[in-house]
Amino acid sequence: MLHYNTYHHKTSKEWVTFVHGAGGSSSIWFKQLRDFRKHFNILLLDLRGHGNSKPNLKDAFNDKYTFDSITEDIIKVIDHEQIEKSHFVGISLGTILIRNIAEKYPHRVASMVMGGAIMKLNFRSQVLMRLGVVFKSVIPYLWLYKFFAFVIMPNKNHKESRSLFVREAKKLYQKEFIRWFKLASEINPLLRFFRAVDIKIPTLYVMGQEDYLFLPTIRKVVKKHEVSTLFVVENCGHVVNVEQPLIFNENVIRYLSSLKK
Repeated sequence: MLHYNTYHHKTSKEWVTFVHGAGGSSSIWFKQLRDFRKHFNILLLDLRGHGNSKPNLKDAFNDKYTFDSITEDIIKVIDHEQIEKSHFVGISLGTILIRNIAEKYPHRVASMVMGGAIMKLNFRSQVLMRLGVVFKSVIPYLWLYKFFAFVIMPNKNHKESRSLFVREAKKLYQKEFIRWFKLASEINPLLRFFRAVDIKIPTLYVMGQEDYLFLPTIRKVVKKHEVSTLFVVENCGHVVNVEQPLIFNENVIRYLSSLKK
């Protein structure tokens, strides 16, 4: 089972589950934990191969890495903790996992908060991913990761996010990185389906104004999906919860609180 931590609120019965992206870990939510704990029960988890969810001889996550199998990892934790329903907050690739949970287990999802959401890989992104697949066994994985981190988060004010994700990526094994990279390179059919199908679960997209790879698609998605809302954070790139934590926390907590009414 995945490594995870829970934080219980004295009175609230509502849960918020945080899902990080590829190459990260639950530590990327350190700027959220204190504020969210004031209002909700919290579940922080490390995806397989990340953080403290390291494979071992007895439980090596040997099944094929698919979005469905990784989604099941998360559901197993939620079942183990007897959480019937949760709000889900994700960043980057974590938003794809959350959307997949909503597709397969809609009754478990109270709402979705999608930070730096990925709903389409544009032509440039697809070319970069294909080059990565070709060279992934030749070039050290950390070089590839640094390159992609720079492409997604190129500006000076994105430096903290880049550094955080590269620091976490150093903890990955080469084999794990290749598995996740291959998984990410195959997501376009799944994303096409997600864009076409309105799941009708309350969804807040929180996107950086400078998230030029992914923001244009999210604008289109929000226009088509009935209960979706977009909040754009100025002077901010892809990893909104790290670059602008105060704005992220305030707006997400307000959104989640408004759903109670």
